Amino acid sequence: MVVLDVHRDALSVPLVVWLISLRLHFFAKGFRLKVLLSLNIQNGRVVPLLSAGPAPERTPEELVEFLLDRGCSRFDLTDRDAALNCGNNRALIATLIRKIRSKQSKVCIQVGGGIRSSDQAQFFLDAGVTWLAVGAVLQGYPVVVDQLLARFRDQLVATVDARQGEVQSPGGVGPAGLSATTLAGRIRDLGFKRILFNDFSVDQGADPDFQTAQAIYNLSRIPLFMGGSILTPSHLAQAAALRGLQGVLVDAHTVVGFPEMINSSVQPCS
Repeated sequence: MVVLDVHRDALSVPLVVWLISLRLHFFAKGFRLKVLLSLNIQNGRVVPLLSAGPAPERTPEELVEFLLDRGCSRFDLTDRDAALNCGNNRALIATLIRKIRSKQSKVCIQVGGGIRSSDQAQFFLDAGVTWLAVGAVLQGYPVVVDQLLARFRDQLVATVDARQGEVQSPGGVGPAGLSATTLAGRIRDLGFKRILFNDFSVDQGADPDFQTAQAIYNLSRIPLFMGGSILTPSHLAQAAALRGLQGVLVDAHTVVGFPEMINSSVQPCS
């Protein structure tokens, strides 16, 4: 659903110091970029959002426990199987939600991946989520979208999965035939209150598509989150400066070795 996919052996001590100074700079300006730690779950295991990178050794439960023990309070749980319409991990995700809620009283939990009905949305809300990220239903299920908005408007986040500004089909398996800004306009007109822009770069070394992110916000004027392509401290700094951007999503397993990065997610949610 933003991924800061920086491997531990690539982050030098000067860069860690730079990250800390950047964070202090944000405090001084009274601005804070919200960071949600993202667990992308497939076949009962946590997998990287991008195809590159090693799979974590910890189970989803162990990874959540590790992050909770360090005071993290913002989470994103994405069901990759449900997004691809190849089964689901709903029972496991519900267990993770209950674990998070039992350890932290003030948390924000977003769930996404294959939410295609009001019953599925209600299941996760009953389990204790804060926000529901929906994307597949925006591409061909107008009746479901209307039903979800009628019941859960305040909890919904509309996702725009795009590569080079072109929307990708559900699960990211190919182009959907419309631009990210066109979809953002539809999202605005439907009355959504939040947008998550997942930027899937052509290759892992490509720069984030901040141009499309800014265009989405300029058109929609809806609070924006960004995911998928933030790989370096420089990218993070640029994201923090982006007008209208409220926060980012970071692959949880990539920050396990970096307390300075985890600290961005420890502030209690209101």
